[in-house]
Amino acid sequence: MMKKLLIFTLLLVMAVPASALDRSPRKKRRSKKNDTEQTSAVPVADTPRTVCPEPAQMAGPEPVEQPPINDITLGLTAEQADSLLAEWRERQRLDAYEEFFRGYVLEDTTVVADQTPDSIYMQRLRNLASPIQLPFNSIVKGYINRYVDPRSGTISRILGMSQYYFPIIEEELLREGLPVELRALPIIESALSPTAVSPMGAVGLWQFMPTTGKSYGLEINSLVDERRDPARSTAAACRFLKDLYAIYNDWTLAIAAYNCGPGNVNKALARSGGKTFWEIYDYLPRETRGYVPAFIGATYAYAYPQLHGIEPTEAPIPLSVDTLHVNRLMHLNQISSTIDLPLETLRQLNPQYKLDIIPATTKSYTLVLPQRSVAQYIAHEPEIRAKDSMYLKEYINPANIDKKRLERSGTIYVVKKGDTLGAIARRYRVTTTQLMRWNNIKNAHKLRIGQRLRIEGR
Repeated sequence: MMKKLLIFTLLLVMAVPASALDRSPRKKRRSKKNDTEQTSAVPVADTPRTVCPEPAQMAGPEPVEQPPINDITLGLTAEQADSLLAEWRERQRLDAYEEFFRGYVLEDTTVVADQTPDSIYMQRLRNLASPIQLPFNSIVKGYINRYVDPRSGTISRILGMSQYYFPIIEEELLREGLPVELRALPIIESALSPTAVSPMGAVGLWQFMPTTGKSYGLEINSLVDERRDPARSTAAACRFLKDLYAIYNDWTLAIAAYNCGPGNVNKALARSGGKTFWEIYDYLPRETRGYVPAFIGATYAYAYPQLHGIEPTEAPIPLSVDTLHVNRLMHLNQISSTIDLPLETLRQLNPQYKLDIIPATTKSYTLVLPQRSVAQYIAHEPEIRAKDSMYLKEYINPANIDKKRLERSGTIYVVKKGDTLGAIARRYRVTTTQLMRWNNIKNAHKLRIGQRLRIEGR
């Protein structure tokens, strides 16, 4: 009995420290068996977790609260923001361009113009639903076939250029309350070339003569020709067209008068006794007789190119641009030599500056830049301005200005079917050798339709 009591006492003594050890939070141990039993007995969500005490935090300065990122800039630099904006604008313009064709191009399996029934042409023109009369006849059909002929490549190039110029033109037409179909006029006037010059001296997208251009507020001098400015010339053309429509209250007569002048239209009306374009057709100047039919043909070709297998070429000019105002004399080379922007791109966007000079001495002038380059221009503006003595030195002498003007002046001729270099030379009273030198032509017998030839000094 004493032996059993002694063994019980020893076990009790050993159990006391073991119990104390179990109660110590630092040295608590649990067997895998106990863990397994507790896991099976208690749901996972109720499983007790051992929480370690957090160490005491050292006293220190309060953390600086970071300013919230602006929702618009997202922490981007000015150049990055401009780049994103440019990409968005380009995508938006291209999407709008594609949406136009999805809305206007009708499903049709006909792709060869010569095999298209006249009734189809009539229906397509009626579907354009314009306030300008777009009738179909044999004369109009001839101009439609000329524009949709895929061999020429003319309408394909025009479609590519229209992605840049038509938004400018359409915006002004809508602002003035004019039919948006009038956008086809620059197609037949200049093939959407802002530097086009006619043999008679008309210039620009809208082919203004100097007197008419000045009467509608366009600046024309040795350094600036706003007939070549897409925005300014379009605004002037809209005012001119509104005035013509106010005279005739008929868009086909107004369009004819845009080409040959109100005087010739009035004489045709008086001699013929007619009241519409088609009634006075035979009494109009020869060029004007084809002007309205060409307008209808260009309108058709712009609306239905895909039905004739025509795809637009890529626009050779940035689609996303922004306009700045310059208030001091500046040469375009000051910009192109400072930031990553080719001089030719600057010329394309600012064709009104004939000698690459922005003559902002007594007033400010506009400068159009690709959207991606605006922030870069602003960041380097002091450096750009510091180069004025380098690039403007040769223009201080008026004689140098006249020399540069002669170098940059000239006519652009677009080669048509049947043209030869000799015939073009005779037309402009120059030699074939000069044409070849001015246009870097190696073989006088290899001209392509749609090729642009520069005739210097004309």
